[in-house]
Amino acid sequence: MLFPEYLKAFCIGICASVPLGPIAILVMQKSLCYGHRAGFITGLGATTIDTTYATVSIFALALAQDLITRYNCLIYLVGGVIVGLLGAKMAFKDPFKKLGRMEDERGASIGDYAQAVLTALSNPGAIFVMMALFAFFGLDTTEAGAPRILFLILSVAGGSACYWFFFSRLFSHLRKSFNIKTMFWMSRVAGIIIMIIGFALFAEGLYDAVFRGGLSSLQY
Repeated sequence: MLFPEYLKAFCIGICASVPLGPIAILVMQKSLCYGHRAGFITGLGATTIDTTYATVSIFALALAQDLITRYNCLIYLVGGVIVGLLGAKMAFKDPFKKLGRMEDERGASIGDYAQAVLTALSNPGAIFVMMALFAFFGLDTTEAGAPRILFLILSVAGGSACYWFFFSRLFSHLRKSFNIKTMFWMSRVAGIIIMIIGFALFAEGLYDAVFRGGLSSLQY
């Protein structure tokens, strides 16, 4: 039954958009300063890149399966460090210091969309997040035909677009009651949680390297 696969792809689109990174801050800024439409078109810029990464992931995942299995230990070690550093950046840096002042609500702008696209492109590591999500949800695309792949890609795009629609709608409604200090501490707590996840990944990789000989596979 294919419907659950498309539902999984829809969830992948949501999960890929959830982390509070530069794109989320940008969408939040546009929504708070200019209203829902400006925030949503900014989110669609991120959706475009997420969809592109999903497409690459679908075609690359089959090729990457052997590499992921062979270099699993190294991926945990390097990935843990990267995730930990991202969490530290979120925890100890104020992402809202450049938040502009609120203005009258305006319509969507192509500039908002382009800004989000460029911001998303500046983080090519997101493609590995997308590949990890495909693996986590167990979507096997190795023998998928063109129609199935197309619907999977559209499902990912739909999930991402829906997330940014509700995200921008939420913050556009909070324009007059927005408490930047509360969001700062929410960002800090989220950063600490991500740091813990990064540490756990690194610890798993270190355990694999020391007690299971995980790095020995790199010699062949």
